[in-house]
Amino acid sequence: MTELTLARGTPDRARLLRLLQEYGVYTGVLVLLLFNFAFTPHFASAENFRTQAVQVAPVLTVALGMALAIGTEGVDLSVGSVMALATSLLSLYLGYGPWIATLTAVIAGAVVGVVNGALIAFVGVQPIVATLALMVAGRGLALVLLPQLKDVRDPGLAALGSGAVLGVPYLVLIAAALAVLAAFVMRRTTFGRQVLAIGDSRPAARLAGLPERRVLVVVYVCSGALAAIAGVLATARLAASDPTSLGTLMELSAITAVVVGGTPLTGGRVRIGGTVAGAVLIQLLTTTLIKHDLPPSWTQIAQAVVIVLAVCAARERGRR
Repeated sequence: MTELTLARGTPDRARLLRLLQEYGVYTGVLVLLLFNFAFTPHFASAENFRTQAVQVAPVLTVALGMALAIGTEGVDLSVGSVMALATSLLSLYLGYGPWIATLTAVIAGAVVGVVNGALIAFVGVQPIVATLALMVAGRGLALVLLPQLKDVRDPGLAALGSGAVLGVPYLVLIAAALAVLAAFVMRRTTFGRQVLAIGDSRPAARLAGLPERRVLVVVYVCSGALAAIAGVLATARLAASDPTSLGTLMELSAITAVVVGGTPLTGGRVRIGGTVAGAVLIQLLTTTLIKHDLPPSWTQIAQAVVIVLAVCAARERGRR
């Protein structure tokens, strides 16, 4: 009788873990929404939803690039520093116009990605070590270029930070468009399939003749460019450049969004839809804690707990 119960219980547990990984992030978003509707004053208002969407846009933008890196069984710890570097360059080159300044910031992010990718693909440095080095160097360079907070007063950036189309902020539209593009690339292009193949097994991908090194470099270029775009979006929203604090712990939020969204740290799979839901979950969790008068430090603790739970669920599923 006991053996029969265990035999039945094992598939049930495996099915529960699979459902948790597939749909747990969406359930978490729903639970937080229902909780806030019931217990958070003034949560169910158009202005609040607009604020939440604007705040999640930079996190989602960074998380999209992080999802690509994690999909190759890597990670990009330099994204927060790239955001700081982008805001410094944006402020310095704003005199040439917002488009030139934005392009300069994005190119700088892509260059950081080239360095990260080259160290990983050609030198053989572990992704966590290579991107950690650029995390330190990038923040330092940003502070050299712009040592202190500086107000950003430009009509173009002001329109980007506060403008909207049919009530939907530009920042949200840009983040949504990037998410759709990332989903298309991963599902419908050869590059997306190559990313998954490399994440599943780099030696096998190499033996199959895939351009492993080139794909890795492109992945980290995308991650760096997306982090720079997030830096531009955040600067436009805040109307200020602050390389000291902008992007701080952004790598934690991005990794949380990706992992909670169902992309395993072991690579070989990228869930863009889950990443979007993961970014929304992190924003709702932060909002819930703040609106109920809990210190900001609790947000970091909560994110750490969520990461551990998501990784444990993924490991249990992998063992089965």
